[in-house]
Amino acid sequence: MDIFAVQSYVMLLVMFVLLAVKIFAFVNSLLHSAEEYEAAGKLTKTAWCLILGIGLVVQLLPVGLLLNLAFTIAAFVYLADVRPALLGLRRR
Repeated sequence: MDIFAVQSYVMLLVMFVLLAVKIFAFVNSLLHSAEEYEAAGKLTKTAWCLILGIGLVVQLLPVGLLLNLAFTIAAFVYLADVRPALLGLRRR
């Protein structure tokens, strides 16, 4: 097995992990109510669902790397900032 085959397998693994992250973020964004987004002071539910949904579609299509990277960052922002704020509202 040469180095290029190993690199291909690693890139395939990374793509599947990023797909799983985007699926989780999108499904999680659907589970919270619009009022929770407003109470947390974040973008609206519609905006986050659109951003994460488009990001999921972009992940599945062979489009530019920069566009995919932008939506990957958006998914990580949702998981690191928005999701904890929404979960914090439920604990109160």
